[in-house]
Amino acid sequence: MMIDRPLDCLATPDAPALPLYAVRPDGLAAFLESLPAPQAGFLRQAGFTAAAGDPLLLPGPDGVAGAVLGLGADRSPYAFGALAMRLPAGTVWRLEPGDFDRPAAVLGFCLGGYRFTRFRPGKRAPALLAAAPDQPGAAEAAAIWMVRDLINLPANLLGPAELAEAALALARAHGAAATDVTGPALDEAYPAVAAVGRGSARAPHVVTLRWEGKADAPLIALCGKGVCFDTGGYDLKPSAGMLRMKKDMGGAAVVLGLARRIMEARLPVRLVVRLGCVENSVSGTAMRPSDVLATKAGITVEVGNTDAEGRLVLCDLLAEAAAEQPALLLDCATLTGAARVALGPDLPALFCNDDAWAETLLGAGTVSHDPMWRLPLWDGYASWLDSSVADVNNVSSKPLAGAVTAALFLRRFVPAAVPWAHIDLYAWNDQTRPGRPEGGEAQTLRAIFAALASRFSRD
Repeated sequence: MMIDRPLDCLATPDAPALPLYAVRPDGLAAFLESLPAPQAGFLRQAGFTAAAGDPLLLPGPDGVAGAVLGLGADRSPYAFGALAMRLPAGTVWRLEPGDFDRPAAVLGFCLGGYRFTRFRPGKRAPALLAAAPDQPGAAEAAAIWMVRDLINLPANLLGPAELAEAALALARAHGAAATDVTGPALDEAYPAVAAVGRGSARAPHVVTLRWEGKADAPLIALCGKGVCFDTGGYDLKPSAGMLRMKKDMGGAAVVLGLARRIMEARLPVRLVVRLGCVENSVSGTAMRPSDVLATKAGITVEVGNTDAEGRLVLCDLLAEAAAEQPALLLDCATLTGAARVALGPDLPALFCNDDAWAETLLGAGTVSHDPMWRLPLWDGYASWLDSSVADVNNVSSKPLAGAVTAALFLRRFVPAAVPWAHIDLYAWNDQTRPGRPEGGEAQTLRAIFAALASRFSRD
C-alpha cells in the first residue's frame, strides 16, 4: 500500500525561480515604493489593495517578472492555498520575506497543490514552490497528502486488509513494531469489531503500532475508526447516504497521519496506535438489530441500530488502550451525522473528560487554524442508552443529541482516571476552496499534533 508520494508542487530550494511577494494592507505603501515604477504603477491601476485574494502577475520586459499575493488579515495557511493552481502551470516561485509565517505559507501552498490523480491526470500541472520537502510546512503537508489519498481511495481498492497494510507500511517506514490481528484470533480478542465485520466477505483486522520515541516517556494512545465502507448493515442507508461512505475510515486515516507526524518529529513520547479496519455490509452473517454483542471490556451491548457500528469498533480498541493507563487516550472517528448537524462540516466535535486537555486541544486548534468545538459529556442523557436485555444499547432511545449519546457510549469503556478525548469529524471537503480541494481531509491532525508538541516538548 502506497503511504507516501512526493510533493510534486515543490522544486529544489536552489531552482531558478520568480519572486513571490505576500503583502498585507498596512505594508502596501512601503511595498509599492520598493518596486520598479512600471510594476508599482501596474498594481495601482489594477486596484491592488493587498486584500486576501488571488495572486497578480507582475509584468517585466521579458514577460512575467514576479507575482504578488494580498493577504488581508488572513493568518491561516489557506491564504496561500490558491497559489499552486492560480499561478502559471509549471512555473517556479520563491517566497520573498514578508509579514507571514513561512512554514504556514509552505503548508498552504502544498495543501492547494494536492490533486488525487490515481485514476486520471489532473486538469493542469501545479505551479512549483522552491522549498525543501523536509522543511517545516512541507513535512506536515506530506502527512496530510497521505491522509487525503487514503480517504479518497474507493472502497474496492481500500478494504480492511489494505487499510491494515497501510498501517503496517507506516510502521516499517519508521521502525515501529506492529501486529495485525484477523481471523479467529480477532473474534476472541475483539468481539465487537468482529461482529461489525462479520457481514462482509472481507475479513476485519485490528492493527496495533508501537513506537518507542523515548524510553520511560509518557504513553500516548490513539484509536481510529477504520470502516472502509458503511452500508448501514440491516438498518440500510439510503443510496444517497452511501455516496461518501468510502470516507468512513477517515478517523483511522487521520490517526495514521498523526502517528507519522509524531514519529517524524520524534516527539519525546511513547506511542501506541490501534485501528479497527472493517466493512459494515449486509449478508446472512451480518449482525442484526436486537442482537446482543460481547465486548473486550466484558460489557454486553444490545444492537439498537446496525448503522451505529463505529462506536462498536471503537469500544474494543478503547478498552484495550485504557488498560495501559496512557497519559492521553484519543480517538478519531467519522462517528455521527448529528455532529455535522450541530457544527457543520468544517468544525469537528471534541468530547473530553479532562478540562486541561480539552483547553490544550482547543487552543492548539485555534493557533494552527485547524479548529474543533467542545460538546458536553452530559450525564443527564446517559440513561437514554439503557437496555432491557444488555448492559447498554448502542443507540439512544431518543432522536436527540446523537453526537453526545455516542460519546457517552464510548465513555463507558474508558475509566474516569484515564484522560480521554474523542473527536467526531467529517474528514471531507464538500467543495473546493483555497488549500482545501474537494474530497478527503485530515481534519484535526495539525491541531492534535500541536497540542501534543506543546505538552511534550521536543528534545
